[in-house]
Amino acid sequence: MNSSVCVDASLTLKLVLEEPDSDVAYALWVEWRAREVTAIAPTLWAYEVTSVLRNRVYLGKLPPGLEVELFEAVHQLPVRLMAPPGLHQRAAELARHFNRPAAYDSHYLALAEMRGCPFWTADERLFNALREELSWVHWLGNYPRPNR
Repeated sequence: MNSSVCVDASLTLKLVLEEPDSDVAYALWVEWRAREVTAIAPTLWAYEVTSVLRNRVYLGKLPPGLEVELFEAVHQLPVRLMAPPGLHQRAAELARHFNRPAAYDSHYLALAEMRGCPFWTADERLFNALREELSWVHWLGNYPRPNR
């Protein structure tokens, strides 16, 4: 049986954008694929990655000609989107518990918790807010850098 890992938009966008730690995200992704690990995310993931790409083009951080190509690339990633019953309620509970300003990130936490799998993010501030209490939350920055 394949294992699962919950991934957020910050990590998966590094697979299609040239950002700091994109090489690390790619190495981690290759490892998961080799081990037949299934990447999962709440349905929110699709909205987030789409919004980030649109915003970067709007702000002039990405050329408009790349938007469609990057949109297709990120949405072709094998990320299984899920919305199990009780997800939003648990996300709200986790957002309150960790005193988060919004509940977006908490949906990833809730899904990982419900599925009993690790959660990986490239968001260091989120990781720092959770790491004391949630040992199954991992930050991309702690993954070993690939050899160049």
